[in-house]
Amino acid sequence: MWFQNSNNSLDTEQSFCPLKMVTGFPCPSCGITKSIVYFYDGNLLKSLSYHLFGPLVVGFCLFIIVLFLVELKTKKTYFRAWFFNRKLAYYLAAFLIGYHVIRLVLFIKENNWDSIVEQSIWG
Repeated sequence: MWFQNSNNSLDTEQSFCPLKMVTGFPCPSCGITKSIVYFYDGNLLKSLSYHLFGPLVVGFCLFIIVLFLVELKTKKTYFRAWFFNRKLAYYLAAFLIGYHVIRLVLFIKENNWDSIVEQSIWG
């Protein structure tokens, strides 16, 4: 691959998330970039440990690119009802909220107050 993270330097890098820098607590999308990088690196388990949606984002982007190429070729639209489905959007939002709450609970269990402050700009 063009990028190999063999020394796991991403594990110790500071997050660029404004919420995490100010509070020390991760936002719902914290870790998704590291997850995508580890997915590209071929380390699926580490990718999923950083964020469940990392590999899903990569898959969705590839699907959208192929879909738009097919739509350009056939001059037809596919899956429009799915993309503008409010009920599906609510389910995805509820899943993301639930996933984030679980991640926050695990984050608080794994870190004491001093290490949370250390992960912010105040530490």
